[in-house]
Amino acid sequence: QLQLVESGGGLVQPGESLRLSCTAYGDRLDNYYIGWFRRAPEKEREGVSCIKMDDGWTYYEDSVKGRFAVTKDNPKNTVYLQIDSLTPEDTAVYYCAAGKPFYSCIVGGEYDYWGQGIQVTVAS
Repeated sequence: QLQLVESGGGLVQPGESLRLSCTAYGDRLDNYYIGWFRRAPEKEREGVSCIKMDDGWTYYEDSVKGRFAVTKDNPKNTVYLQIDSLTPEDTAVYYCAAGKPFYSCIVGGEYDYWGQGIQVTVAS
């Protein structure tokens, strides 16, 4: 059974950067997609980015292009989400998910395994 654990969240000031990690246990990620999602207070969960673990193909929602970067380390079974120029609007619980999406890699329903989520708070 695949388990995902996020780390790297916390309280940061506007303009700062943060790198979230998503490490998998119980199975190799090499044949999966990893999606990053977030749920801001009183908002619906949204997909922001995804990466295909075998060839490194990535996708970003328009709202995060240029500020978010997803990378992978296959030997470490870990995916990273670098977030730059953080704003208060980035405040959310961030989740990683693993799956083999058919239609879209940023639709939550396409994923089978989820991390517990990690809080990112951007405030001065």
